[in-house]
Amino acid sequence: MNRPEQYRFHNGGQKHTLPFADEEYHDRLEGLRDIMELHDLDAVVLTSMHNIAYYSGFLYCSFGRPYAAVVTKTDCITVSAGIDAGQPWRRSIGDNITYTDWARDNFWCVVAGITGTGKAIGCEADHLTMERAEKLNTFLRPKRGVDVSAATMQQRMMKSAAEIALIKHGANVADVGGYAIREAIAEGASELEIAIAGRDAMEREIAKRFPDAEYRDTWVWFQSGLNTDGAHNPVTNRKLRRGDILSLNCFPMISGYYTALERTLFLGEVDPASLKVWEANVAAHEYGMSLLKPGVSCAAVTAQINDFLSERQMLQYRTFGYGHSFGVLSHYYGREAGLELREDIDTVLEPGMVISMEPMLTIPDGQPGAGGYREHDILVITEDGAENITGYPYGPGFNVVG
Repeated sequence: MNRPEQYRFHNGGQKHTLPFADEEYHDRLEGLRDIMELHDLDAVVLTSMHNIAYYSGFLYCSFGRPYAAVVTKTDCITVSAGIDAGQPWRRSIGDNITYTDWARDNFWCVVAGITGTGKAIGCEADHLTMERAEKLNTFLRPKRGVDVSAATMQQRMMKSAAEIALIKHGANVADVGGYAIREAIAEGASELEIAIAGRDAMEREIAKRFPDAEYRDTWVWFQSGLNTDGAHNPVTNRKLRRGDILSLNCFPMISGYYTALERTLFLGEVDPASLKVWEANVAAHEYGMSLLKPGVSCAAVTAQINDFLSERQMLQYRTFGYGHSFGVLSHYYGREAGLELREDIDTVLEPGMVISMEPMLTIPDGQPGAGGYREHDILVITEDGAENITGYPYGPGFNVVG
């Protein structure tokens, strides 16, 4: 039996509905080809989940296998593993070639067959491992290589109208999850069961709004007591007790697009020390949102919130940045690091950017008010300010529950 290194398996004969119209992907690819022209590149080999999804529509599941979208001056071809069969073709804007694993490095043989050898090649240096970078050089033998990761990130940071519309749906879905979690909160209930209630509500809402989508990766981190101290602490089976500090974190995923809702709550009652910290963080949250407008740098916003918290003797309890970009990203892929509210980011906010405001204060265990306090809203930068697209209320007036 002849076992080939590659083949085309366009199973079903018809493309499925993508997250965006074909024109959206063509516009993105034209933007990428502008980057290629600027650097005199013959092709770009994209390997990250976020860039492959952004430019082709296909969001892969790696499981240790390499994937690519190879963009030339005329084509966008995804390269996928045989285990995915026809799905990568059905869920992408362009052609697809399947590589087999009958022999090692068939993936790189396919990529080289598309790009040719001895060409000027763009790649994502922040995604290639040392091993895969060596493979790229061995099989493609580029005459010149250029890291396009920063340039593609800059392109992704500026959202289209269609992207903003999808992100707004995501924020609405997060609100649905927040209300479902609030309803499930009760003394004796576990973090796990409450998280399930929020996740199920969001997945059903996504299916209602996007009946032709793929559904994957929506999740909830619902934390209580000591477990609130970190923003990314997984859910446990701890049972809630009256007086607990709680952290509600909803993350709907719509076709690779992540949105978030994060809120501090208390079960039944909040003690005076905790209330003081909570109100300080809410005040920082509101102040921070008022600063988000075009023409202001991320570093300048950060410095002003730092001063605000310092005046209240709270800055020492801050543990990370105040916000970040939204788009094609997730907790395990993608990060538009050029648009984060941190001291070392000088990016200036522009209309079309989408960014969160999410201050967090963590008071160590054993001190009055111990726990992690976090609020999170998503804002779209407009011509003259910012539009808050998060609807679930924050603060003690609504979130002392039970």
